[in-house]
Amino acid sequence: MLALSIRQPWAELVCLGMKDIENRSWGTNFRGRIYVHAPKRFDDTALKWLWDKGVPVTKALLSLPSVTPRGFIIGEVDIVNCVTESKSVWFVGKFGFILANPVLYSKPIACKGKRGFFNPEVEKVVYALPEV
Repeated sequence: MLALSIRQPWAELVCLGMKDIENRSWGTNFRGRIYVHAPKRFDDTALKWLWDKGVPVTKALLSLPSVTPRGFIIGEVDIVNCVTESKSVWFVGKFGFILANPVLYSKPIACKGKRGFFNPEVEKVVYALPEV
């Protein structure tokens, strides 16, 4: 399965099922399940953007930069479409990957990221489903 790096806190919001579009400057014909990789770099503009858009997300839910997993595969999601326009509050890009069926792992898996879709360099990816 391929992986895609998404900066925190966006990666966590994707895996929690709150963010249903991933914005990119490039489109894709890929459809299917991917790992969500959270790279080491945190998007410092995210909290202000969320506040300005009125998105109902608390700082506690976002885990803040100091404790948010980074440098890990944190979950998985399906890419079901790629669009150039959407009415979703999450769409700001040139292209938007429409996402569905998210899973947030209870135990992140250490992994180096890369640009674009990539094959994760881990010995064995073990599914760690969220605790119920």
